[in-house]
Amino acid sequence: MFLHDLRLRSGLIWLKLALGAVLLAACGQPPLSAADERRVFRYNQPEALTSLDPAFTRNQANIWAVSQLYNGLLELDSTLQPAPALARRYSISPDGKTYTFWLRPDVCFHESQEVFPVSEADLHPELDAKMTAANNLSVPVATRPVTAADFVYSFKRLLDPATASPGGWIFRGKVLEDSKGNISDTCFVAANDSTLRIHLKEPFIPFLSILTMPYAFVVPHEAVEKYGKDFREHPVGTGPFQFKLWDTGNVLLLHRNPSYWRRDAQGRPLPYLDAVQISFIADRKTEFLTFLQGKLDFLSGIREGSRDLVMNTDGTVRADFKGRFTVQKAPYLNTEYLGFQLDSTNLTGEQAAQGRALRDRRVRQALNYALNKPELTAYVLNHVGLPGTSGFVPAALPSFSLTKVPGYTYQPQRARQLLASAGYGQSRPLRLRLSTVAERKAVAEYLQKNWADVGVQVQIDINQAATQQELVDNGRAAFFSKSWLGDYPDAENYLSLFYSPNFSPGGPDKTHFKSAAYDALYNQARREQDAARRTALYQEMDRLIVTESPVVSLYYDEVIRLTQNNVRGLTPNPMNQLLLEQVRKL
Repeated sequence: MFLHDLRLRSGLIWLKLALGAVLLAACGQPPLSAADERRVFRYNQPEALTSLDPAFTRNQANIWAVSQLYNGLLELDSTLQPAPALARRYSISPDGKTYTFWLRPDVCFHESQEVFPVSEADLHPELDAKMTAANNLSVPVATRPVTAADFVYSFKRLLDPATASPGGWIFRGKVLEDSKGNISDTCFVAANDSTLRIHLKEPFIPFLSILTMPYAFVVPHEAVEKYGKDFREHPVGTGPFQFKLWDTGNVLLLHRNPSYWRRDAQGRPLPYLDAVQISFIADRKTEFLTFLQGKLDFLSGIREGSRDLVMNTDGTVRADFKGRFTVQKAPYLNTEYLGFQLDSTNLTGEQAAQGRALRDRRVRQALNYALNKPELTAYVLNHVGLPGTSGFVPAALPSFSLTKVPGYTYQPQRARQLLASAGYGQSRPLRLRLSTVAERKAVAEYLQKNWADVGVQVQIDINQAATQQELVDNGRAAFFSKSWLGDYPDAENYLSLFYSPNFSPGGPDKTHFKSAAYDALYNQARREQDAARRTALYQEMDRLIVTESPVVSLYYDEVIRLTQNNVRGLTPNPMNQLLLEQVRKL
């Protein structure tokens, strides 16, 4: 059966590749020669790509593609600290409420005759001469420089209800507001073409990290106004690559931006690659087989279904694959967890009955103690991930500490004692339903056996991802599985899940956990400018979450990356960013 499946899938792969070649040829792109292939980076995107608009970078598929096309004021450096990008420098006022950014003078948007039509009346001789000489062009360039006003426009667009962006939260509640609590017209100010000021209503220490997010990338108003909602498929940015072709579900093609503003350490223009080609193979095994055939340069996130094809149970690479490609494993800013809905408002019927049981802290603690998390990561996850035996903040962040934030270890007898004290046992067994999705089924089945060992009967309900999201966001699942992938590398982003003003569906507090003591610590930490004191506050908050147990921290994820042996310059980081401007193929 396996050989038949392998041949069948291989045939499908070659069919997809042949169709891709036809599509490219139809768009004026001849088949690639061996030399040309060294200048094209090919990766697959299993999840759906929904938009190339930075305002809609809610998932990894959108983030990876958009990050090739756009830039922001700041970016994360190799240590995950905010560093200058389109802003060449910045300053923060002593009160922590005014941020001033001075922009680079040499950045222009991607060339686009449709967005920036060139006529005799519109020529900018100095700009045209500079860019024509730099890029060996013989005609005026259809673009314009990026100014501070473009950032004002981009940020206000993110907050505009008409945009309907899920990213408005990065500014909402943080920037200056008027007396009615509305965003102030003066929170973003272009002092001149090269100077931008952002005014906060109160200090917010992680604000620089927030500005590195794709939501904060700059867009030109001309492109948004021209394309309207279709801007999602007509991107115009400042990034290392520019848009060429998007055939939905088949291929996305990006070409090198010949006017990109950044150079490498030796002064050579970036990017090195001529193009990025993105395919959309949904099946993970087919994706892996395509990679083995050398038709993809990179894979990220070996998931259930393909993990066992690549790795032994001890986490090492299978012998038949050693040397055929490069394997990298790195910490990943993602905490996989189970959540308890502590608010009965939207729970009905059987869910309401479970909710009453789960609002007893002893029950939540017992469900934690019943789990053998080291065994879970070893035998179910092939040693990909670290056991969740601390708090909610993942291992890749500075405040993580097994000693200062001790979590739950495997103590089944302690679990039985807590259940008995809560009134559950052989005569009155605890019965629960865990809502999850198909890709977490193997993990859920392992947990189910652990709980059965302490007398808890758990039924697993498998939902489609969209259904699971709706149930959890709207408080209609009493017990559910989720993950939290950090938006930016600061513990505040994880601890915000338990800050009571952040109740879902409007915020990330899916459990509706509420604690006056926790809220006070959170408000203190996000204003604390001393890094050591802020870390201590984060750890105190994480300890409180361990005690109250609104969640079960299952494991702190790790990312597995596979690359072909001829790829250079592609390094993993805990944010699992895909940065291609300094990647080359030998």
